[in-house]
Amino acid sequence: MKAREFDARRLDVNAFAATSGQMSGEWPITSFDRLCDVLVSADAPMGPVQWSARGAEVPVRGGAAEVWLHLRARAVLPLLCQRCLQPSAHELSLDRRFLFVADESTAAELDADVEHDVLVFAKELDLHDLVEDEFLLDLPLVPRHDVCPQPLDLPADELESATADHPFAALAGLRRSKA
Repeated sequence: MKAREFDARRLDVNAFAATSGQMSGEWPITSFDRLCDVLVSADAPMGPVQWSARGAEVPVRGGAAEVWLHLRARAVLPLLCQRCLQPSAHELSLDRRFLFVADESTAAELDADVEHDVLVFAKELDLHDLVEDEFLLDLPLVPRHDVCPQPLDLPADELESATADHPFAALAGLRRSKA
C-alpha cells in the first residue's frame, strides 16, 4: 500500500498523526513575507529554510489518543548587528512539539501547566505559517555579531563629545555638594 501524500500548506493533522506521517522539505526564505520584513536585505544571499515534520498519536489510558506534531526547522538569516550596524548571519533552529486539543479553553488550561506548545485543532494546518511564526518568536531581541568584523568609527569630534559630555555630570556635582 502506498503511503498517503500530505500537503504541508494544508495539513490534516489528525490523519497525519494517525498514519505516523513524516515529511520534510525546503522553502526559500523569500516566501516568508513577515520574516523578510525584519531581515537586513532580501537581496542578501540566503539559503533555504529546511524543515521536517512528524505526526504521532499517543494512547491515553481511559481516553482518546493525543495528537502530536514534532516540527524541526533551520535557517540562517541576515539580521542587522546592533553594535556595528553591518549584516550579521544568525542561525535559527527550531525543535518543537505541539499537542493538539479540541478547543481554546482546553488549550489555555494546558498551556499554563506543560512545557510543550498546545494548539487547537483546525481543519487544515499550514506548516509554512507555523514555521514562520516560530522563527519570528525566536529572533534575537538585539541581533549582534559575537565579534564585530570592524569597529564602529566615530569622527574625532564626536568621540571627544561622547567622552566629555556626560548628561548627569551636573547632577553628580549637586549630590557631592550636599554631602
